[in-house]
Amino acid sequence: MTKEVLIHQIIDVLARAGFALSDRCNIRPRSFDVAARKDDTLLLCKVLFNIDGLNEETAREMKYLAEYLGGSAIVVGAKTRDQMLEDSVVYMRYDILALSVQTLYDYFVENIRPLVSAAPGGLYVSIEGDLLKKARTTQSMSLGTLASMVGVSRRTISKYEEEGMDASIDVVLHLEDIFGVELAKPIDILKSCGSRKPRKKAEPEKEEPKGKPGTLLPEDLILNTISMLGYDVLPTAQAPFKAISRDKSSVILTGVSEFNTTVIKRAHLMSSISCITETQSVFIINGRSKLKSVENTVLIEKKELDTISDSQELLDFIEERKDTHEA
Repeated sequence: MTKEVLIHQIIDVLARAGFALSDRCNIRPRSFDVAARKDDTLLLCKVLFNIDGLNEETAREMKYLAEYLGGSAIVVGAKTRDQMLEDSVVYMRYDILALSVQTLYDYFVENIRPLVSAAPGGLYVSIEGDLLKKARTTQSMSLGTLASMVGVSRRTISKYEEEGMDASIDVVLHLEDIFGVELAKPIDILKSCGSRKPRKKAEPEKEEPKGKPGTLLPEDLILNTISMLGYDVLPTAQAPFKAISRDKSSVILTGVSEFNTTVIKRAHLMSSISCITETQSVFIINGRSKLKSVENTVLIEKKELDTISDSQELLDFIEERKDTHEA
């Protein structure tokens, strides 16, 4: 299986599950390959044939983007190290959840949650602690007796019951056989991969600007200008946009560049992503722009930005330009 085939399979699964999808991100490097939304569920999906190809920098950016956009970041792949990913098993790489296409299908199409997570040392299952305790006390069985039957310590049984501590598959099967009840706790992929409302302010590690110490590039100066309008600005390194700008009422995918053919290409992609993420999309042009907008991405010259005094005025400017374009 090639990565291209893998991507098409993932897109097909998400479409069958009722997700609307953005265009594929065709830039390098890229922190995600496609954005997908179904109702309130937003996914930023990174596709890797080998999930070990995810590096810490990319994972960090995926997490911050998901937090700013109120979504979840996942990796979908085919193998890890020298073996194929197991179905109905979830993996973690730098706190990003990774899974196979089949597990993705089972969860979103068939509504079947996985039960097993992979971790150093093997495969593990979370236990429904309350059910285990109820089953044990119903049979008037002591912690010590159950521990001896399973081959673990009394403390371990207590942790299964009180903390829902993960156990090996063999232990869980043994416990289920003893009591005749299902004890494995299904994994909620969306909660496990951090689906949440965006926090007030993310604080990614910032790269040092290139050039002489103490100097800022034109792109950084423009982002500073946007910040002074009242936005929290999250710079990106591997996205089609330069930053995400957010205040209390709006989120803006923000591109920054001189006008060129690449700007047009990125603006098309940003428009597609913004429709899925339900955000505004703006490209700040450092110099003169030959266009006012590309689809629903508004192009604003730096000199126009300099006349804007606050975030609401910027939003009004964006909407006015959109109305002019549609007319």
